[in-house]
Amino acid sequence: MMDILWLIPLLPLIGFIINGLGQTILPKSAIGSIGSGLVLAAFILSCTVFATVLNAANSGAETSFSAHLFDWFSVGDYTLSFSFLIDPLSVLMMLIITGVGFLIHVYAIAYMKNDPGFGKFFAYLNLFIFFMVLLVMGSNYLIMFIGWEGVGLCSYLLIGFWYTHKSYASAAKKAFVMNRIGDLGFLIAVFAILAAFGSLEFTAVFEKASLFPMGDATLLLITLLLFIAATGKSAQIPLFTWLPDAMAGPTPVSALIHAATMVTAGVYLIVRSNILFTLSPITLQLIACIGVCTALMAAIIALTQNDIKKVLAYSTVSQLGFMFLALGVGAYTGAFFHVLTHAFFKALLFLGAGSVIHAMHDEQDMRKMGGLKKALPVTYGTMLVATLAIAGIPPFSGFFSKDEILAFTFAANPLLWILAFAAALCTAFYMFRLMYLTFYGTYRGAESTQQKLHESPWAMRIPLLILAVFAGVAGALNVPEALGGSHWLASFLSPIFAYSEKQVAPVHIAHTTEYILMAISAVAAILMAGLAYGLYVKKGQIPSEEGKSQGWLYRLSYHKFYIDEIYQALIVKPLNQLSRFFYKVIDRAGIDGIVEGIGEFFMASGRGIRQLQSGHVGFYLFMMVIGVIAIMLYGFLSI
Repeated sequence: MMDILWLIPLLPLIGFIINGLGQTILPKSAIGSIGSGLVLAAFILSCTVFATVLNAANSGAETSFSAHLFDWFSVGDYTLSFSFLIDPLSVLMMLIITGVGFLIHVYAIAYMKNDPGFGKFFAYLNLFIFFMVLLVMGSNYLIMFIGWEGVGLCSYLLIGFWYTHKSYASAAKKAFVMNRIGDLGFLIAVFAILAAFGSLEFTAVFEKASLFPMGDATLLLITLLLFIAATGKSAQIPLFTWLPDAMAGPTPVSALIHAATMVTAGVYLIVRSNILFTLSPITLQLIACIGVCTALMAAIIALTQNDIKKVLAYSTVSQLGFMFLALGVGAYTGAFFHVLTHAFFKALLFLGAGSVIHAMHDEQDMRKMGGLKKALPVTYGTMLVATLAIAGIPPFSGFFSKDEILAFTFAANPLLWILAFAAALCTAFYMFRLMYLTFYGTYRGAESTQQKLHESPWAMRIPLLILAVFAGVAGALNVPEALGGSHWLASFLSPIFAYSEKQVAPVHIAHTTEYILMAISAVAAILMAGLAYGLYVKKGQIPSEEGKSQGWLYRLSYHKFYIDEIYQALIVKPLNQLSRFFYKVIDRAGIDGIVEGIGEFFMASGRGIRQLQSGHVGFYLFMMVIGVIAIMLYGFLSI
């Protein structure tokens, strides 16, 4: 089985080549079938690999397998191989990427059917799957970096897919530039890792790193650089503003890249490098603080947004903050557990939002919706499941993953738990606010649109139904012992954290404490749902235009804490002014002035000397006389 691993990334790459070259030749049905079918084939192969790893785990055998493809290059005595590493962590990521990716491809067939760039869109989606699979399958940091850069490129292409809209193109550029900041941290970290360990292979690096003392300065530098990389890709403070703007891309892009896969790459990077971070407690503390602040800030912003996709975008930023909080308190399994559940319920929410937008003829403002429950029963039912999951209401998946994060946070730092709990309250409120404004009450949109309201085609509904099932039951993967579970996911992933577990004693939380925390979390989520129901259904409140009639706190949230304006004033404008200074003074007056001045000097000299070649015989005779006189004077004076 390990001999055909190379097919898993190759299949979507083939789809990219075929659909890219044949985008104007092949019929849309063929393009959709090729793009979706090859990703499905990659998913089936991933399932086979997962079965192999699972059988090895159940039998107590080695669960890590490597597949060497070829030696990439050699520098001195060092040779870097192009190889794959298959273990419990990478195989689960492969299942998410190809499985959820396939459903989104199927959804996109119907969603994008009338778009003139249909073939190009599927080519980009396939290319993204290729790079994302490469990112998680690579056996060393350099192959991971290739995938890392590749998904950044695809993100730029897909966010700006409708590039004729200036704002969409600007959003794509913004995402690309902000991700480059994090990517620079990754690149420097790669050189630092090679210098410190003499290798980029995960197995060699982690084995040598486990021998370093706690708090080592080298590991601190490396982990800070890797955290910068993760901050950019996973949209944490201060590099988070690109992700809400990325909603400019088509809805399947939002679901695939900015909910289920790409934005979790930063979490995967830290989980993969867990021993490096475990030995750098300062970095972990920083990660926890940044994570909880991101979770709370994004949740507060989501409370007042009226664009249905913007609410989900800030929700994604907030949930990523929960994952980073878990990483910061050492709950690596909890963070990855939330990656799994989040992939299902957030992809479902985005696809459900796409179904609503499809029915509303591209309307995204929730204030112009309302009463859609009857017209869109499947969309409503599936989105309700996802909402219950993300709000943390049992027994849906998000309850178990978020509870695990909150429990570990409470054990590590009660203050962080209070902030995370506040973010969880906001999550429940803004998600039910979204549901009530969209599906309850009376219809508030245009009458012409109301007459045409209809449920999405089956190609869009089937992915919703499948994702709803997983959003409901995925929590069973890691049910805590307090509820009679066996922590299956923790056991399955335990080989990944073998070095870390030797350095830090595992956290044990009393069952009584867990019960209390679970009850508080669940009851609070239900109360928030009830509060939102009272405001937006019973009282029928509709958010005002730009929150003008609300208090300053509401306006602060509505305007996203003015973060973009602050960046514009403190970073963008000064850099623009500096660039204009360099252009006018350094470039034009300085460099160009010197270069052009030298050229002008010789051109002027040429023009002057050229006058000596006038073609007049009398002038030449005169110059000869002058020359003879000059020679005679020279000879006379030199006696």
